[in-house]
Amino acid sequence: MRCGSKCFLVEYEVNGEKQTKSIIARSPVEARKTIRYKYGSEPQILSVREDKRE
Repeated sequence: MRCGSKCFLVEYEVNGEKQTKSIIARSPVEARKTIRYKYGSEPQILSVREDKRE
């Protein structure tokens, strides 16, 4: 984990299948980039929310 990192829940759709993944990133934009880096331009990202576990 890097300084200033948070946990984000990214909901996306790949091949007609909705998936939710927990991503550690500094911002919602970086969380989206992580998903796009892994799957390419194929996934449709539906939402990015900060995971507030306490």
